[in-house]
Amino acid sequence: MAPVDNTLQAICYNRGSLRLLDQRKLPLETIYLEIRNVTEGWNAIHDMVVRGAPAIAIAAALSLAVEVFNLDAFNGTSQDAASFLEKKLEYLVSSRPTAVNLSDAATKLNEIISKTAATSSEPKSVFQSYIEAAEIMLEDDVATNKAIGSYGAKFLQHWVENSKRLSILTHCNTGSLATAGYGTALGVIRAVNAEGILEHAYCTETRPFNQGSRLTAFELVHENIPATLVADSAAAALMKAGRVSAVIVGADRVAVNGDTANKIGTYSLALCAAHHNIPFFVAAPLTSIDLSIRSGQEIIIEERSAKELVYSRGGLGEQIAASGISVWNPAFDVTPASLITGIITEKGVITKTGTGDYFDIENFIQKAALQSSVSSV
Repeated sequence: MAPVDNTLQAICYNRGSLRLLDQRKLPLETIYLEIRNVTEGWNAIHDMVVRGAPAIAIAAALSLAVEVFNLDAFNGTSQDAASFLEKKLEYLVSSRPTAVNLSDAATKLNEIISKTAATSSEPKSVFQSYIEAAEIMLEDDVATNKAIGSYGAKFLQHWVENSKRLSILTHCNTGSLATAGYGTALGVIRAVNAEGILEHAYCTETRPFNQGSRLTAFELVHENIPATLVADSAAAALMKAGRVSAVIVGADRVAVNGDTANKIGTYSLALCAAHHNIPFFVAAPLTSIDLSIRSGQEIIIEERSAKELVYSRGGLGEQIAASGISVWNPAFDVTPASLITGIITEKGVITKTGTGDYFDIENFIQKAALQSSVSSV
């Protein structure tokens, strides 16, 4: 698949072949790793070769597609083929449990697998339908991201006062490197810049692995977007100085009530934004919304290795902390819906109902689904 609008390409796929950009090496080295099966896909996701909720889901799905395409032979029925695929998907989901996009993709792919196995006696047909479905996910993600960017840019124009331009602060990495292309929160920044209403972008360094300084800064420079990198702990001072018009972040999982899990430090930014009366937006595809959980209290928070804090370069470099110190290194935190101004999706912006302080996400999704079904007729 060719790069999208000359953006960086984290996932390089052709049927039977998958290469993932090793984002642990950026920005100093550009190295692609060949992924030949689900074991290598699992390791790439778990070890953060590839990261970002949408990209994780796509990389997982495609790693299985590549393994299936290159199978020498398969002895069994179509039901055996379906069971084979389902077990592989279950294994892949365990690589990064916080990102709901991964489990959502597995659920949708399992439905396609089951339907094909029920109507065909040929295991080859089951494998073929899976490969095609995984490839469609790759294509759809780019279109979804562009729609998020478009809706976000249009909505943010309402926050531009007296024809001034916007200065937007973002956290972690949510651009082309975190998706199939274009990005979610960073995609909104790209769209705002294209509309000519971006004054400046600010990105935080972001732990773990300094994904803001290594990846987001890399993308912003690549896209020639005016931008400045700040330490995570400098964000409050930046807001106090009046240099931030809005905060836009991504999401790994959104609960039904709007509580959002995102990279560690997001909650701190939301608190600071609320104190300074700065709008705080989440930009994410509808696949990041988990309708099975009612609030953020149910979200599983992944914890990373202590080495990432004790040693430089995400645990790969020299020791920088005292030997024997205990470490707490959560990869994510949960921002309550009360601190979120709106959720920017590919179907529009979810805002709070009336004068209330909650999101009616289920109703929004139902309306979006209805509109999609009508437009497809």
